[in-house]
Amino acid sequence: MTNRLAYFAVMLGAALWGSTGLFVQNLYTYGFTPWEVVAIRLLFSALLITLALGIYRRDLLRFQLKDIPLFIGTGIVSIAFFNYFFFTVMEAASVSLAVVLLYTGPVFVAVMARFIFKEPFTVTKALALLVMVLGCAYTVGMLPLGSESIGIMAILFGIASGFFYALYSIFGKFLSGRYHSLTITAYSLIFGSVFLLFTSPIMSKAHLLTEPGVLLNGLGLALFATVCAYFLYTAGLTYIESSRAAILSIIEPVVAIA
Repeated sequence: MTNRLAYFAVMLGAALWGSTGLFVQNLYTYGFTPWEVVAIRLLFSALLITLALGIYRRDLLRFQLKDIPLFIGTGIVSIAFFNYFFFTVMEAASVSLAVVLLYTGPVFVAVMARFIFKEPFTVTKALALLVMVLGCAYTVGMLPLGSESIGIMAILFGIASGFFYALYSIFGKFLSGRYHSLTITAYSLIFGSVFLLFTSPIMSKAHLLTEPGVLLNGLGLALFATVCAYFLYTAGLTYIESSRAAILSIIEPVVAIA
């Protein structure tokens, strides 16, 4: 994959993440909590990708036991918890605010990548991050100051979502040189879904999962906003710096706000 194609894959994956709010807001109308919606997202996604790989590419389901901590990092530490904080802000405030606060993530990635992977933190990157954050803040009314009343908990939860979101690029970078992007995506979702299965009360609402609306939104959230999005982003991450990938993924709030 060329660098240009890698950039495109990252941006397309992030654009698909931007559709998340549409499906999540619809699932809230059925009485699900943010933690339960995370469970739906990961369970549906894990089932889809495992079934697809089991039928077409069983070889991609092989992994080494020593890498389990890294898959726990991408699937539980990152995906499960960033989704929880992200969906909580979405429920309490708005999709736009949730997405903008999520995009404190590239700042965390750039800083961590500087120390972990020795990626250069250039003036160009710093300016790109600054413009990105300011542009997002103006878009949803966080700037000018006082133009919109935003609760402190929403801001803290939004920043937390950005931090845990950033960890996917860090853990994923360690895995990207060893496995196919589909393998990383699959096991991240599998580990995350198993964790959610035991920590959320989703099974007490199993009867709702057969509702046509829940099925359609769950499958849409799983196929487009999760499996395809993570596959494309992880594929691109293999060929470019994690900090560059994080900055390129700014297309997500553009799509989500639109």
